Amino acid sequence: MLRIKTLDVHYGAIQALREISLEVEEGELVTLVGANGAGKTTLLMTISGILKPTSGSIEFVGKRIDKLPSHDIIGLGIVQVPQGRLLFPEMTTFENLELGAYRTGDKSESMEQKLDDVCRHFPVLKERKDQKAGTLSGGEQQMLAVGRALMASPKLLLLDEPSSGLGPIVVEELARIIADLHKKGLTMLLVEQNALLALELAERAYVLETGSIVMSGKASELMRDERVRKAYLGI
Repeated sequence: MLRIKTLDVHYGAIQALREISLEVEEGELVTLVGANGAGKTTLLMTISGILKPTSGSIEFVGKRIDKLPSHDIIGLGIVQVPQGRLLFPEMTTFENLELGAYRTGDKSESMEQKLDDVCRHFPVLKERKDQKAGTLSGGEQQMLAVGRALMASPKLLLLDEPSSGLGPIVVEELARIIADLHKKGLTMLLVEQNALLALELAERAYVLETGSIVMSGKASELMRDERVRKAYLGI
């Protein structure tokens, strides 16, 4: 579904990503793990069209997308849940959700159906439907950010540090929901500093260090690798 070949990305004279190549098959949950500053968010922003690569290519379902604007990429079905959630704090929960469906080309479901589907995953959002997003707890805000992305009927969901700043109980609930979405066939690329969580959820993984992929393989195998265990799992 997603194929990235020898991707380079610069911030001015600084090279943030170097010869990145990775693939995500339809229906897979693939994770990208690495320390802060490794380039994980930069890669997701480049896939989404917010940043433009210096060289290399990004293909989605066989079509080059690396020169497309972000709104066209969303229209193709790539939807990102950004780090920090980036909700509209003065708008209500349901108003934030409705904005998620604004650009979608999927007309098979009504807004009410989409809201019902999201609220089945996140019942608390229905309870908070008229509450301003800025007054929700951190966990509820993260659920709202994921729910807003689901409103766009994604074919590929990009998740950027979804567990960041959340307590263990909320992280566990969020992990359960991500696993459930995967079981239902949603393709996902997960970026996580919490390597243990990411490797437990994913089928395959890539390890990113200072802008380059240094390891890749089945998540279960990387979890047993001594270098990964020492550097990212603290074992």
